[in-house]
Amino acid sequence: MIDRRTPDRRSPPDQPPSVSEVTARVKETVETRFTDIWVAGEISNLTRASSGHIYLSLKDESALLRAVIWRGAVTGLAIEPADGMAVVCHGRIEVYAPRGTYQLTVDRLHALGTGTLEAQLRRLHAQLATEGLFAPERKRPIPRFPRRIALVTSPTGAAIADFLRTLQGRWRGSEVIVVPSRVQGAGAAEELAAALMAAARLNPPVDVIALVRGGGSLEDLWSFNEEVLVRAVARSPIPIVAGIGHEIDVSLADLAADLRALTPTDAAVKVSPDGEQVAAAVAGLGLRLEAGLTRRVAGARERVVQLARSRIFADPERLIRDRRDQIAQQAMRLQRLTAASVARGRERLAAAAARLEAGSPLQLLARGWSITWQEGDPRRTALRSIAGLPPGTRMITQLADGRIWSTVEKTKHDE
Repeated sequence: MIDRRTPDRRSPPDQPPSVSEVTARVKETVETRFTDIWVAGEISNLTRASSGHIYLSLKDESALLRAVIWRGAVTGLAIEPADGMAVVCHGRIEVYAPRGTYQLTVDRLHALGTGTLEAQLRRLHAQLATEGLFAPERKRPIPRFPRRIALVTSPTGAAIADFLRTLQGRWRGSEVIVVPSRVQGAGAAEELAAALMAAARLNPPVDVIALVRGGGSLEDLWSFNEEVLVRAVARSPIPIVAGIGHEIDVSLADLAADLRALTPTDAAVKVSPDGEQVAAAVAGLGLRLEAGLTRRVAGARERVVQLARSRIFADPERLIRDRRDQIAQQAMRLQRLTAASVARGRERLAAAAARLEAGSPLQLLARGWSITWQEGDPRRTALRSIAGLPPGTRMITQLADGRIWSTVEKTKHDE
């Protein structure tokens, strides 16, 4: 006969579970169930260990939950945690068996709600827009065929892989220099700004800078809205293409850049030509060049054929004879013109000589005239008056056949 009476639970079992066994069951249940949870609360009791870990508590009006942020997750936080901050944390619940306690292991942490961040974003946008940092007229063109591209991004994220893969598939004529930087967490904005300055100082210089990051929440992308980075983008001496987040994500760094790309992949498209299109264009130009050369060769060949049929090639000796006759006729005409010109010149020369001969002083002397000047006058100025000729003045008189030297004894004016 079977005893169907209910066991008396007020009595201990023969082999009750130990504390370790109960704790192990709790640990298994809790850690299996709470592997992916979000918890909202206020930070308190925050402690930074020398190892880099952060220990804190999350509390509300009626409960408290211990939490830890391991060093590896600290660098990726969107905000800097502090006591009294209202946050929402993501992570998993872990049970620490030796103490019988549980805690939240945090891998992501954001400010509770986005209203405050959005208000900050609007205020900073208005301020920088007033200063002209987003003005279209300050945007510079992106080189069509860049030889060197600086890529500012995280060296371990998906964005760098997407960018390089797309660029490799489109255009292989550009050298890419990766300037690594954190893209999220406390201090990331300052690090990105320094990376942009380093990219602008590269030697040989780069032609364009690509600033890229994968998608995320407003908090994840907040570094790209910080003033220090936005101003660094605006004052960069090298044109910047920004591909930050997804198509719907628009940061202030996007607006300050010379060109905004929708994603890191689109940024690779914006900074490079399409290799297939370039090859097709070059092939088209080659065909046009070949066609043009063919037309020119055909035209030259036709002109050669026409010249071969022309008179100069049909009877070249006759052409030479005609040209020789023309030259002979021109030479005879030139001789006649030259002779006539020489004769006219001789006639004019004879007439001029006759006129000169008629007025020659020698001719005047031959007709009985004479010329008298004072002795010692180097210019032999002819005397025309007795004025200035006191007695004793020595004079020379030129006649046709010689000279006479005389002395003034007395002068008298004619009445």
